[in-house]
Amino acid sequence: MSLLGTSLTLGLLAALALGPAWAGAATPQADPVVATTDPVNEPGGEPGSSPTEDPPPTEEPGGSPEPSTPAPETTAPLPESPPPAPETTAPEVPPAPSVTAPAPGGPPTPAPPVQPAPPAPPVRPPAPGSEAPPPNPLGVQVTTQDVTLPTAYWNAASTATTLQVTVNNTGTTAQRIRLSYTLPVGLTDAGTKGCAAAGGGTYHCGAWTAAAGVRFSAVLRLRVDGTAWRQMPLAGVVQVVADAPGVPGEAVDDQGFAVLFPPGPPAPGITLAADEVAFDISGTASTLTLRLGNTGTVDAAGRVEVVLPGGVTVPAPPPGCVTVDPTRTRCDAGTVAAGRAAEVRLPVEATPQAQREAPLSGAVIGQLDPRSGATRQMQMSFRITAAAALATPVVSPPAPTGSQGVLAGGAAAGQDGTTSVRRTAILLIVVSALLVVLALALATIALRRRFAGGPTPEPTAHPTD
Repeated sequence: MSLLGTSLTLGLLAALALGPAWAGAATPQADPVVATTDPVNEPGGEPGSSPTEDPPPTEEPGGSPEPSTPAPETTAPLPESPPPAPETTAPEVPPAPSVTAPAPGGPPTPAPPVQPAPPAPPVRPPAPGSEAPPPNPLGVQVTTQDVTLPTAYWNAASTATTLQVTVNNTGTTAQRIRLSYTLPVGLTDAGTKGCAAAGGGTYHCGAWTAAAGVRFSAVLRLRVDGTAWRQMPLAGVVQVVADAPGVPGEAVDDQGFAVLFPPGPPAPGITLAADEVAFDISGTASTLTLRLGNTGTVDAAGRVEVVLPGGVTVPAPPPGCVTVDPTRTRCDAGTVAAGRAAEVRLPVEATPQAQREAPLSGAVIGQLDPRSGATRQMQMSFRITAAAALATPVVSPPAPTGSQGVLAGGAAAGQDGTTSVRRTAILLIVVSALLVVLALALATIALRRRFAGGPTPEPTAHPTD
């Protein structure tokens, strides 16, 4: 019994001595417990943070980022300052509201809403006078044919002929179009209705009202005097003026016409021919080809003399040719045998103004001086044309414009009649077709190899670590 009592006494003393220690072990620690599994439904801050540090805004150590609401703590106190609201970089689509860390036991508090972006300012109209002016509704174009005389001209005191004129309303409104023309020396009007002489070989005709895009023709009746050939080369001009009610300014266009005489006066033992001179769209020099024939029975010394209109010249006379004056060039054709013909080629160039006035006419005088017999002479006129004269007029208000103009040389036609733009388009089409054929061939080869090689083996799955 004494032993049992002693043991109970010692156990009681030991329990009294160890009581405070056990009581301290049962009290919770001051440091928080890090949540390593799913967060609990208690408010708090970030797990893994100390009571004196702010939690990271979007990521906890060892975990994945949480861009919206951080994981709460278990026993951590409220942070000293709530984390700032996230900055908004796209005002058009505001982000989802974030939740700040509330006090323990309280509901989450949403962040203040993002202010919408201010509306865009309205588009102000341009200042007065800054807008481009509207296009001019006026526009007119005139084209002419030539006055070509028959061989019967040499056997008549005068010859009645006609000149056809075509007028086109190239504007966008109805216009009143007035026509006038100027005739060279030796030509007079033969009673064209509605036209009256205005002096200096000029005639004024009535006016026509034409709707936009309308084209019409007029025939001028002319008379050519029997001695007019002595003044060759001869050329005239036709002019049209268009206006419209309520539209300022006028549209003006003009084009020349040539008076072409047949070879003559007829003389035995001599023939003469001249080709037309044509300037292409580039306006470079052209060539005039002349042929002087000896149809007599004896040889003769040949000579030709070329008379050109103003603005058309021979820049560099070939050997055997000399410049008499700026419009005349004389060439020695040598001895022309009986029954043969001599050919003379001259380079010819024209100013841009002369090309705009085309068609024009030049004259050539041929002469044969046989060893025995009288000198034989004949002359004729030839036509001078230019591609620039066929250009469509460009109307700019309110100044008048002409229908002709030298265009850029890049669009010049080649010897086969195709332009550089057309040749480029053909080349692109051919290259595209070749590329399509090549692509089809490669696709066919790939398909054949695929079908010939059999089915494709399935990929083998490799075990992952």
